This record gives sequence, structure tokens and C-alpha cells, in this order.
Amino acid sequence: MKTQNPKPKTQNPALRPKALVLYGYGLNCDYETAFALERAGAEAVRVHTTDLLENPGLLWDYHLLAVPGGFSWGDDHGAGVILALRLKLALGLALQEFIQAGRLVIGICNGFQVLVNLGVLPGLPGRADARLAALIPNDCGNFRDAWVHLKAMDSKCVFTQGLDRLELPIRHGEGKFYADGPILAELADRGQIALKYAGPSGSLALGRFPHNPNGSLLDIAGVTDATGRVLGLMPHPEAHISSFQHPTWTREKEAWRRRGEPYPEQVGAGLAIFKNAVRYLQDQV
Repeated sequence: MKTQNPKPKTQNPALRPKALVLYGYGLNCDYETAFALERAGAEAVRVHTTDLLENPGLLWDYHLLAVPGGFSWGDDHGAGVILALRLKLALGLALQEFIQAGRLVIGICNGFQVLVNLGVLPGLPGRADARLAALIPNDCGNFRDAWVHLKAMDSKCVFTQGLDRLELPIRHGEGKFYADGPILAELADRGQIALKYAGPSGSLALGRFPHNPNGSLLDIAGVTDATGRVLGLMPHPEAHISSFQHPTWTREKEAWRRRGEPYPEQVGAGLAIFKNAVRYLQDQV
């Protein structure tokens, strides 16, 4: 297994953090993820998966790695399995070294599945790269495309600091977070559960469908690693960075029109996740 361990390049903190957004082989939310990162203040570059696999040293040109949603390799052999295997063979320990160097990683939907298959998440101390959890088929038995309410938990996650309640869309068929009881308890005790599914009032879903859309244990919608610098989540924050992306925006626009006022674009709930990442990198890297 290859290991890439170049020294991180010195960066001018006044510059915008650089984000690498993977694309290709079925990943299909790369443009939206790059756009969200740009809006948050980063310089986002879409990099084809093959380019990273053939030149793993590219990773060190960036401060943040984003693995977006989609259906990498058609989810053959399981969601995110093939991309995870190819990244593991190509990058070796470089991804862990990238994280330990203070860089950030976010995996969204299929990207979350990839990070879990890699063992990067949940990334409990002393068990880096160990496969301790899984994202399995939804309890409802079918693909879910819906908007969900989320509760940000008291966690060490860089991406969710200062957040409380969010509303984001989901689009997945294998989103049920599963782990053995002791692993779940450790995640909760260590503050590594970043997001949970909730009802419209903000109270936890407690496993109830459709507020918990997939049957995730402990209502888990997103987890972070032991450092707090890696986030994996099934909902799509890049799909709600503007109020124009929310299904009720036309109704709200009509209400503004009836008051004789133009509808103002408002910031979507997901943008805060990317802004937190950019702020952290500007302060720390």
C-alpha cells in the first residue's frame, strides 16, 4: 500500500482556503458543492477522481477535501465501496496524514458512505482506518428524496459549531447509520455525533418515520471523527445554500408580491456548514 507523506506547503493565511472537490465515475453533486464552497469564501477546484488516484500528491495542494454525493461506480458492490477501495489503494496513509496536518474533509451522502467504507469515519482513537460502522439500506425499503429537519448536537465537529437546527434535503437509498451498541455509545460519549434527524419542532425523531427517513440508529444523520475535522452526513448542505432551493420559495415569493415588495434571496441553512469550514481554515491553517 502506497504512502504519500510530502511536507504540507506553507500557505498565506490571507489567501482563500483551497478546496478539492472530487468528480467523475458517478459522483454528481460536484458543481453544487464547489459553488457552495465558493460562496462560503473558499477557492474550490473540481478534480477528476482519476487525476487524484494517479497523483496522490495533489492532495497537499489543498486545505479541504470534499467527496460529494452521487452514485460512484453505480454503487456496484455497495454504496461507496469501489471508490473507497480505489482511494485506499492510491492514497495509502496520506488521507490520515492530511487530516492530522489540520486539513478538513467532508463527505456528503455517497461521500459519507465512502468515508465510512474507508474507515476514516467514525475514526475512533486508536482505530484509525478500522471499519466500525456502516450505511445500509433504508428501513422503508426504497429510495428517499425528501427534506428533513436536523438537530446539531454538542460535538467537536468543526463544520457544525454554533449551529442548532437545519433543514436540508436527502436523496439516498442506503442511509441508515448502523454500528454496534458499544460503538454508538462511544460516539455519543466522545461528542462525535454531529447531526441527528429531528421533527419540525426541533425535537429528536426518536426513530419515527418520516422524520428519521432511513431508520438510522440514534437518529444519526452525520458524524465526525476524533479530531472534529472530518464530517460525514447523509443530507445535502450544498442543496440548501439559497432560499431559492427550498420547495416553499415560490409560496414565499407570492406572499412578498402581495405586499408589493420584491422577494429577497435568503441564505439557506446549509451554507453555514461550509462557512464554518472556511473560517476554521482561515484561523488555523
